[in-house]
Amino acid sequence: MILIDSILMDEAIIHEHFSCDLHSCKGACCTLSGGEGAPLDSREISSIKDAIPFTFPYLSEESKHILEQESWIGGTPDEPFVSCIDDRDCVFVFREEGIAKCALERAFFDGKTTFRKPLSCHLFPIRVRNFGGEYLSYQPFEECKPAMKHGKEQNALVLDSAREALIRAYGVDWFMQAREFLHQEGR
Repeated sequence: MILIDSILMDEAIIHEHFSCDLHSCKGACCTLSGGEGAPLDSREISSIKDAIPFTFPYLSEESKHILEQESWIGGTPDEPFVSCIDDRDCVFVFREEGIAKCALERAFFDGKTTFRKPLSCHLFPIRVRNFGGEYLSYQPFEECKPAMKHGKEQNALVLDSAREALIRAYGVDWFMQAREFLHQEGR
């Protein structure tokens, strides 16, 4: 365990290699079976609601219907998550050249909205747990094996791959402290 400010971090985040390889996994993290989609921070819900109209050009009719009915949030008020279609695809998934992608993120990159995507998606394969304080754990899926291989080939650690998301969540100073810890270990 590594403690940076008040955030505990799994050491695997600075030791394991990971770099998404969408051409191999086809966006599997957005289409995993199991019914529960990405965990949401309740503070994100209004930003997502504001962004929804800008996702429609990319989405299937089924996704649009779910979003129009406002049944895109599952779980409980304390632990909300994004709904999935048929216990698989995130309601915000669209496919481009056979790869599952996020309509929220596409709208963001197209300059239509200021909300990129849920932080839990952005941080993946890092998951945020709370045990009286935040704990960042490394949680890859079986479908992430291509990303582990690609990360090794690119010499990219989980920390490197999640750089933007970690800065979004905890700030530049926190991220630089994490990088400093990595350098102190001689990596």
